[in-house]
Amino acid sequence: MTEIDEHGRPEPPLAADETATLLGFLDYQRATLAWKCGGVDAADLRVSVAASSMTLGGMLKHMAFVEDLWFSYRLHAQKRQHPWDTVDWATDPDWEWRTAAADSPEQLFTLWQDAVDRSRSLVAKALAGGALEQLAQRAWPDGQSPSLRWILCHMIEEYARHNGHADLIRESLDGLTGE
Repeated sequence: MTEIDEHGRPEPPLAADETATLLGFLDYQRATLAWKCGGVDAADLRVSVAASSMTLGGMLKHMAFVEDLWFSYRLHAQKRQHPWDTVDWATDPDWEWRTAAADSPEQLFTLWQDAVDRSRSLVAKALAGGALEQLAQRAWPDGQSPSLRWILCHMIEEYARHNGHADLIRESLDGLTGE
């Protein structure tokens, strides 16, 4: 049974196999982003701090992109999902960060949650057909392919890094602090 903490986050398992541990920590980091971005209005989703241009809304849209990039596009070699398939990434590499201010909170949360749901399904599909050692079907330009294990560790790192950013922004908005 999964234990949920006071912020609605599922606690990673204390004694599980490698796959359950990795997935547990990834879900914990996802839930941390949801907690940090929850309960704020559209204006607050556009706030940045100090010299950074990062916003909570930008983080939601960026993480939706990163979810689709790694689990759909790289791991399963699927075509880019909408809206990522309409972007000229060569001329606008920060598109998701830049355009988040034009999206409503509902649009941002839906985009991110839909990407997370797809990712969970795609990871389950991959695990049903192999182990953590399996390689992404779409290789990097140099021909190398990361393993599913590497992708999961990278996603945990990506969320953890941006959750630190989200923590600073959220504290500047209303004093909310925490992990």
